[in-house]
Amino acid sequence: MSNPIGTLSTISGNKPHSRYMSFHSEGITLFTATSKQTHKVEEIQENPNVHVLLGYEDWNDPYIELQGTVTVRDGKDLKEEFWHDMMKHWFSGPEDPNYIILEIKPSVYRLMNSKEREPVEMKL
Repeated sequence: MSNPIGTLSTISGNKPHSRYMSFHSEGITLFTATSKQTHKVEEIQENPNVHVLLGYEDWNDPYIELQGTVTVRDGKDLKEEFWHDMMKHWFSGPEDPNYIILEIKPSVYRLMNSKEREPVEMKL
C-alpha cells in the first residue's frame, strides 16, 4: 500500500460514521490500531460490518473500496508487530491495555477510477 491512510466507516444508530485511519495489509486482510475506549469499537461490537476507502491521492487516481467484517484483536504478539513509535501520542506502549488491533476481513473489493468504465469488483 503506497498510502496507508484511508477511511473506516462503521454503523452508529443505523447511520454511517467515518473516520480516517492508518492501515496495514497482509494479503487481503487489513489491520489498524485503535483504543478500545472509542466509539468505533462500541459500534463494531454492535455491528462488525465496515466499509473502507484506500488509495485516493489525486483526482484521477484509482482507489480501493471494500466491505468487510472486523474482529477486535488484543494479542501481545500482534500488538508488538504493529506497534510504531508514533502511537506513543495515544498509548504508553504495546503493552497498554487500551491499545488494540482491528482486523478487517474483506467480503467485497472494488477497484474504482480504473481505466475500466465500470468498477472492477471481486467478491470473496
